Amino acid sequence: MDKFREKLNSIRAEAEEALARAEAAEESLKEKEHELARKDQELASLHKKNEDLEEQVDQLEQELKDVKEQAESESNQQSLIDSLNRKIESLEEELENSDKSLRETTEKLRQIDINTEHTERKIQALEHERDDLEVRLEDTTDKYNKVKAELEEVNQALEDL
Repeated sequence: MDKFREKLNSIRAEAEEALARAEAAEESLKEKEHELARKDQELASLHKKNEDLEEQVDQLEQELKDVKEQAESESNQQSLIDSLNRKIESLEEELENSDKSLRETTEKLRQIDINTEHTERKIQALEHERDDLEVRLEDTTDKYNKVKAELEEVNQALEDL
């Protein structure tokens, strides 16, 4: 019976040892399950964080696209502004040239007006002189005709004698 007791004690010891190992395994299993649950939560949290980051990346990419479009638009606007500024400068130059030409033409017209007035005065003076000469010619012609008539009378009288 001692053998039996020893065997029984040995089996009990093995059973207790197996029970202790089972309890340790269960405890380890619970810890592993708890750690797994925590890791699952951490994984879910990381998935959520990843989704949030992907959304932020999408938003940033859209913002970058918008900024690039705006920059391109501003570049196009700047090009348009530069083009308009060049056109304004060209038109200002053209205006300056036109103003210069207008001043020169105005001066030429003023000189022509002065010359025209001077010429008109000369014409009036010459017309007045012509009128005076015509009057003198008429007077001289009248005197000539009178003298001629008198001469003819004298010649006639001399011939009659």
